[in-house]
Amino acid sequence: MSNPIPKTYTPLKFVIVGAGLGGLAAAIGLRLSGHHVIMLEQAPELGEVGAGIQIPPNSTKILDALGVREPLLAVSHVPKSYNFRKWDSGDLLSYLVLRPYCLEQYGAPYLHIHRADFHKVLVDRAVEVGVVIKLGARVMRVDFDDNSVITGDGRQFNADVILGADGLKSQIRQTMLGRPDPPHNTGDIAWRALVRSSEVRKHEDLKFIWEEPKINFWWGPNIHVVVYLLNSNSGETVNIVVLSPDTLPQDVNVEPAQPGEILDLFSDWDPKLKKLLTLVHQTSKWRLQNSIEMKTWVHETGNVALMGDACHATLPYLAQGAAQAVEDSAVLTGLFGRITDKSQIHGLLKTYENLRKWRTTQVVQGSTNCRDIFHLPDGEKQAKRDALLKLSPRKGYPNRWADPVFQKFLFGYDAFKEAERGWNSFVAHEPVTFVDNSLKL
Repeated sequence: MSNPIPKTYTPLKFVIVGAGLGGLAAAIGLRLSGHHVIMLEQAPELGEVGAGIQIPPNSTKILDALGVREPLLAVSHVPKSYNFRKWDSGDLLSYLVLRPYCLEQYGAPYLHIHRADFHKVLVDRAVEVGVVIKLGARVMRVDFDDNSVITGDGRQFNADVILGADGLKSQIRQTMLGRPDPPHNTGDIAWRALVRSSEVRKHEDLKFIWEEPKINFWWGPNIHVVVYLLNSNSGETVNIVVLSPDTLPQDVNVEPAQPGEILDLFSDWDPKLKKLLTLVHQTSKWRLQNSIEMKTWVHETGNVALMGDACHATLPYLAQGAAQAVEDSAVLTGLFGRITDKSQIHGLLKTYENLRKWRTTQVVQGSTNCRDIFHLPDGEKQAKRDALLKLSPRKGYPNRWADPVFQKFLFGYDAFKEAERGWNSFVAHEPVTFVDNSLKL
């Protein structure tokens, strides 16, 4: 398969604020397409917090084009299936085969990986292709007239294009809005826990977790649990994520927890899940926050745009947040890899927004809706959900990944083809947008 990244003959200077997963993917893509890229990261050293992350095929096919397929596969698992279980018994409610289905159907595998390993793979590739990364560079101000950013220590970086990839608490977003725009609480927290795989393998009744990579869910009243293996550089572990109502103090967003504390949520739950939770050796609580949808991601006059969580932060219920940032990076790469004149910059940024905004809004809303599906208390609505899950997958199916229409929307998206379509419309002076009418009920 030929590489879908075009090569420009009009190299630009990009400044990308934020060296997270999405920003790094954009930096790599833009560098491969012929541009000069400087990344400004406020942290004094590179790294990624958290534990496991899922990489769906709409993202892995982009990462393949960026040249990181093999190093990713070396530190990730390719799960056989999604398994959705009843909270109290562990009985299977629904499932979806992922391997080899995703590779055969969408041309790329589904992966799960430790966030730190994912981040390191991208950092290594960025450095390899010539991206310049400046650490300890906290951007405090943007000058939209001369397209520059100023850091807290007084350094100024000029660019043809500035991309704000600085996450949920984006300084670039707040500067564009001209006002503070803090994240808002969603009412949920995520418990992130790890178990040593060697401990889990001692228990034959937990064989369904360690025998081969799978992603296991338990859906229950106001809570759901996700469990999968991590093949990390630091050794194999079992990753556990629990999404539950927010109990953190008002002024605390992240808090360490005692390993046994998580068990208090699960007194009546599946005994096998409870046994797994007794083996937890590390856990913490993270408040889930979000931002209000913006009218536009692009500054009205400056060549400044947002991407990833800076403009479409997504709750984790669909495991698509990082994937959407990677898609942003591919569309930006595909558009700016075709640029022929600097006068096209602002128009291409608007084209990027037009191609991406509707889709990301559907993913954000779809992810939030999954919380309501997963967290139903026992009763009439839960019984109806479970009855639907016994039927063959169809449009509106409660297992959203198995819904054939929604699955194709999620996994079948080709960001590079969208960029090509956007470019063709741009040079023809035709309006372009992305709307998938198949999603409408």
